[in-house]
Amino acid sequence: MKYDVVIVASGKGQRANLGYNKVFHVMKDGKTVLDHSIDLFYDDQDCINIIVVTNEESFDLIKDNDKLIKVVGGQYRKDSVFNGLNEVTSEYVFVHDGARPYLRKENIDELKEVVIKKNAVILGHMASDTVKQIEDDKIIKTINRETIFLAETPQVFKTEILVDCYKKCEDVMFTDEASLVESLGYDVYIVKNKYANPKLTIHDDFDNI
Repeated sequence: MKYDVVIVASGKGQRANLGYNKVFHVMKDGKTVLDHSIDLFYDDQDCINIIVVTNEESFDLIKDNDKLIKVVGGQYRKDSVFNGLNEVTSEYVFVHDGARPYLRKENIDELKEVVIKKNAVILGHMASDTVKQIEDDKIIKTINRETIFLAETPQVFKTEILVDCYKKCEDVMFTDEASLVESLGYDVYIVKNKYANPKLTIHDDFDNI
């Protein structure tokens, strides 16, 4: 299957407190966090376009390649993704966080296999800790962790489905693409990740990487 990927990289990274966009943090191997997110897709022959959504002033920090399209981000994540979707030309689209540099080729291949059959699939992992529901700092109940799936990215969709959902929910806030697609009645399937794929978020996440 052929696909495009929208890589979201326009956040300010305030929780990381680095003083700059966290995706441009240089890791020990000399590559930035964003370089890692881009390179994995560049090396996949099925990936046609890599659409990086970021702040315009950051364009010069991104290494050009023959698949790369740079797009200006919006006020919120959903606006940034939609701006990226406007550049998608392939039948399928991946949406990935630029701050997840540990994604593996195996993950991409599994997602491709499932999305062809199911039209909507996300990567993630099952909860390993005991999960508590709380209210006003008090535990209300303990939730069966075997039913709790923690969403990651990439999240992958047939392009026409995701674009249609965005157009129908322009004024709705949501935390990821799967929640948007679910809200309009589509089934979204999962691929369980066997590997660590953390989103680098707080300052400590950038120590020793």
